[in-house]
Amino acid sequence: MAKPKQAGVDKSLTSAQQRLSELWEEHVRYEFSTRNTEDTLATMVEKAYVNHVPVLTGGSGRDELREFYSKRFIPQMPPDTEMTPVSRTIGEDQIVDEMVFKFTHTIPMDWMLPGIPPTGKRVEVPLVAIVRVRDGKLAYEPIYWDQASVLVQIGLLDSAKLPVVGIESAKKVLDPNLPANELMKRADLMARSATKDI
Repeated sequence: MAKPKQAGVDKSLTSAQQRLSELWEEHVRYEFSTRNTEDTLATMVEKAYVNHVPVLTGGSGRDELREFYSKRFIPQMPPDTEMTPVSRTIGEDQIVDEMVFKFTHTIPMDWMLPGIPPTGKRVEVPLVAIVRVRDGKLAYEPIYWDQASVLVQIGLLDSAKLPVVGIESAKKVLDPNLPANELMKRADLMARSATKDI
């Protein structure tokens, strides 16, 4: 199951920033560890919205979010889901959390892969959540990831023929020393090869 970040006091944060961090961690714990829809919703304002930007899944308002969390998100989280923290930026009323999201696609995941049956493939993808807080609760969550990378890893896109990568994007986020510009180098080789064939 997902391993959310552990709450703790960070001496570099103001008390208001610490409360934002704890609220977000509580929300994530209810989504991934206790897997409780009502507790998840209790951390959110009445008219909150969630938007998984690459596929436009989520919801707006308590009723839509209850439906989404209870049927399409919480029960459709693979059992080996894990999140590796990369960075967290906390402002006065907003958190930006960068992580690598990891799972094996063993169950339907309508929230990320609507209509795609389980492939059994392992996926690791960088993910960024931007969380706005209002009146001590979460107000909105646009969440971004590279859907092309996910589709490469489950075998629906061929990275050899397109300017996309698979697990390499997650590996590069976790290790900035890995090589950059590999797709451009590949394109240059292909262009030189095509010129020779003329």
